[in-house]
Amino acid sequence: MRELYPDPEKDWKPKIRRWLLESDARFDDFMFQAGRWTREIYERFSMFMDRFHIGGWRRWVFIEPLSEAATLGVGGMIVMLALAQSAFRETADDDWLKKSELAVTFLDRYGNEIGSRGIKHNDSIPLEEFPDALIKATLATEDRRFYDHFGIDVAGTLRAFTTNLRAGGVQQGGSSLSQQLAKNLFLTNERTIERKIKEAFLAIWLESRLTKNEILKLYLDRAYLGGGAFGVDAAAQFYFNKSARDVNLAEAAMLAGMFKAPTKYAPHVNLPAARARANQVLDNLVEAGFMTEGQVFGARRNPATAVDRRDDRAPNYFLDYAYDEVKKLVSTFPKSMNERVFLVRTTVDTGLQRVADTTVENLLKQYGRDYHASQSAVVIADLEGGVRAMVGGRDYTASQFNRATDALRQPGSSFKPYVYAMALESGMKPTTTVVDGPVCIGNWCPHNYEGSYRGAMTLTSAMTHSINTIAVKLSISIGNGNPKIGRAKIVALAKSMGLRTPLPDTPSLPIGADEVTVLDHTVAYATFPNLGKAVTPHALLEMRTGDGNVIWRFDRDGPKPRQVMPPAIATDMIYMMNKVTEEGTARRALLPGIRIAGKTGTTNAFRDAWFVGYTGNMVGGVWIGNDDYSSTNRMTGGSLPAMVWQAIMSYAHQGIEIKPLTGLPPAAAPTPAKNQLVSQGSGPPVLRPTLLTARGTQVLIQIEHMMDDAARTLPAGSVVSDVSADPLRPTDVAPKSGAYASASAPVSGN
Repeated sequence: MRELYPDPEKDWKPKIRRWLLESDARFDDFMFQAGRWTREIYERFSMFMDRFHIGGWRRWVFIEPLSEAATLGVGGMIVMLALAQSAFRETADDDWLKKSELAVTFLDRYGNEIGSRGIKHNDSIPLEEFPDALIKATLATEDRRFYDHFGIDVAGTLRAFTTNLRAGGVQQGGSSLSQQLAKNLFLTNERTIERKIKEAFLAIWLESRLTKNEILKLYLDRAYLGGGAFGVDAAAQFYFNKSARDVNLAEAAMLAGMFKAPTKYAPHVNLPAARARANQVLDNLVEAGFMTEGQVFGARRNPATAVDRRDDRAPNYFLDYAYDEVKKLVSTFPKSMNERVFLVRTTVDTGLQRVADTTVENLLKQYGRDYHASQSAVVIADLEGGVRAMVGGRDYTASQFNRATDALRQPGSSFKPYVYAMALESGMKPTTTVVDGPVCIGNWCPHNYEGSYRGAMTLTSAMTHSINTIAVKLSISIGNGNPKIGRAKIVALAKSMGLRTPLPDTPSLPIGADEVTVLDHTVAYATFPNLGKAVTPHALLEMRTGDGNVIWRFDRDGPKPRQVMPPAIATDMIYMMNKVTEEGTARRALLPGIRIAGKTGTTNAFRDAWFVGYTGNMVGGVWIGNDDYSSTNRMTGGSLPAMVWQAIMSYAHQGIEIKPLTGLPPAAAPTPAKNQLVSQGSGPPVLRPTLLTARGTQVLIQIEHMMDDAARTLPAGSVVSDVSADPLRPTDVAPKSGAYASASAPVSGN
């Protein structure tokens, strides 16, 4: 029964109600008081700010622009910091400076020294020993206020901007010396706003970490000064055959003038331009107040003369590529390893390299004007992926851009072997009948080179005559009627064979619309003569520390071949691609007495012309075109590229054991005799030296490795012999130094 008069002490509900009511009242009072206080503070602040109120025209002339500038400035700083984040990742490692202090001496595959990259550790010149004239010439030309700014010379930047605006072009650079060093250490030479932002932040970062003298010393040691020389001391040795300690004022002015454009002002390339630039440096010395006109008068009257280097043939494009590989390899070493001086034996064959350089230059001189072609890139590699020769352009002194490794060009029909290989993997045969006829994917309808159709033909015939419509139809068939799926399978196969560039999915992919590099495209073709095993392109055979200890060998530590295609498919591809060279578009590439296989390629508007081919010993790729993507004069891959390939490979196969291509009968013509003379286009014949046999090479390699293993087991301080103490001593006799060839890249027979 309900209680009419409940006990207040026992009823808890009224207490809860009273507590909630009290809490609500307190909250309302707090909010009221807070609002009143806020309003009072705001009114007092407004009364205070009214004292500074500016109205009328002054507000719109001064206040509003400053306010907008502050807003935009803060926003701009946030954007710049965001863009600079990737640059600061380069400096995240405390060992960032040591990573850039590599000193590498390179040997060819036979053990002969061919060049160096990086800085000189053993004889690096202290800053105080550089001539005063060289220091002043550098500062007067590159950064007069170097010791006064914080990394960015605001006044100098504004001055350069004004000067360039008046001249209507770039007359002065706005980058401080610290900014230039930041670019040399961490960035590339691309001309973008993003790079300039990164450069500015990194310059400030360098200034906070290093002293001014340390920055100047690094700049003098790291700047590229043409001719493959990095640093003023290497440049002084290259141009004047003397140490930087000993250069006079005229030579110092010439060196300082090359910082801006080493290619343009290198004295061994254009001595008049170099002297004119040196004269400008002398003017800068006077204008900056570092010297008087009387002090520079002698240098004006007696300008510097460089050593004649026209006969020097250092494989600089290859050395740049090899140095990049060294840097990548060193980055994988344990942080506990502090070694920065290395002796590296490479895969390059200097004799073949010289022939490749000369052939490209001679044939472009002879036919380049008629074809309207100005540049070329060549890669010759063994079937293990070792690069035997690399031509990155006609003239390294004129352009250090390596077209063999860095240029992205459309391969045209030379991409079709990836399509045909995938078609064979999908169940087709070389004898499968296909129909050359109209085909469209959406609104895109490809046409053949001749502009006509041939009707029914075999897959081999379609490859031989480079039929575009068949390649597109195959991409549809591979995907069982879905061209997108078919193209995805083709891309997967091409990637597995060695293409590393992005291959966007477009309907024109099967006929070579996506871009590749000459290096990747060439070595990927080695999958066919290797019976389906893909190999990795490489420039290094062996790396030793400065005291001779082997720390890396490609045959032991490098990537191993990968089976990416059934051997039967690779054999069928060899047969089909051989028909291209013997009956199709690449007959100019034929080698006397040697079976070859390959594929030509020509892109729209004749912008690119390719020939990539292989034998049982080597694979080679040739690209010819123009840097500005302008059209050639109807040049096809079967014309000049095939001729270049034929001349180089003819030399490459002299004096070695010729290996057959699987599935092909021996060539009818006799094998050329050893030491046969080979012509390089319009150049004189060249004698190919006799090399070691494959068996002899392998025996010497085993002996070398046994001696290395024995040396490691001996007690410290023991001496084996003079030879083992210096196992990579350079020699001028190829057969003798052939003992240093790697098992993965024998000297003979490949």
